[in-house]
Amino acid sequence: MEQQEFDIITRMNEKYIKMSKGHKAIAAYISDHYDQAAFMTAAKLGETVGVSESTVVRFAMHLGYEGYPEFQNALAEWVKNKLNSVQKMGAKYGKSTQSEILTSVLSADIEKIQDTIVNLDPAAFEAAVDIILGAQTIYLIGVRSCEPLADFLHFYLNMIRGNVVLIKTTSVSEMFEQMIRVGEKDAVIGISFPRYSMRTLKAMEFANDRNAKVITITDSIHSPMNLYSSCNLLARSDMVSIVDSLVAPLSVINALVVALCLRRPDDVKRNLETLEDVWNNYQVYLNDEINFIDEEPILNYSLTRQEEEDGNE
Repeated sequence: MEQQEFDIITRMNEKYIKMSKGHKAIAAYISDHYDQAAFMTAAKLGETVGVSESTVVRFAMHLGYEGYPEFQNALAEWVKNKLNSVQKMGAKYGKSTQSEILTSVLSADIEKIQDTIVNLDPAAFEAAVDIILGAQTIYLIGVRSCEPLADFLHFYLNMIRGNVVLIKTTSVSEMFEQMIRVGEKDAVIGISFPRYSMRTLKAMEFANDRNAKVITITDSIHSPMNLYSSCNLLARSDMVSIVDSLVAPLSVINALVVALCLRRPDDVKRNLETLEDVWNNYQVYLNDEINFIDEEPILNYSLTRQEEEDGNE
């Protein structure tokens, strides 16, 4: 049998779209608090989530387990494997020199970028650019290790266009409060990699129900994030150790930013000039920053190779 048949989190992700409201609540809690849920009785888990004990038992059986005890054992085994990541890292790198570790990790990241180049759909990338430029408001969602990616994309989208909302939350209820106005003219970008965030998945489900355009940045066609998105940008992200490798996803986001800048060069330049005036007027940087407006490194990105070729002739 394939490994994913034994993976309790994979089972939850695959069945999530067809779950009842109560079962989705259980799945969301387990995804975010698996280390605590593994030691809860069915009654305690139900009380914590706000459903009945019988609903928890039916949830376990819906995932293919004979009952709650088998489900709990599977969850405990999954948690044990996650906690053994440090030991696995020690087995892989324990006898390596620091230089060898550096080379190994960087080589693995290069491989992930190369794999992303092969598997990312160019049509999906172009569609994402069109959606981002055409949306009335952009909502960005990335939690846990994906939060820096959302922060990075938010910073540059704010330079390119207005009405960009970065969802900052530690709970599903707060997330919905920040998304209450999302509608069919808007777009939502969800960023999530294993272990997938149920908070992000719920936000994308909500956006889909409100007829907003949904873009996902995730790792594979099997990701549950693809359930509610119309545009999937796939970037490989494996666990080298206990740390997620986010190099390939960040490269895809970089490509998005460059493509958007090249589509809206006048807007970008105007926004940068406005910021430069603000910085100078309020002495924000005291003139110690590089003047990007004159050099326009991003806007000339597509011309660089051609200029070099012309210069060599």
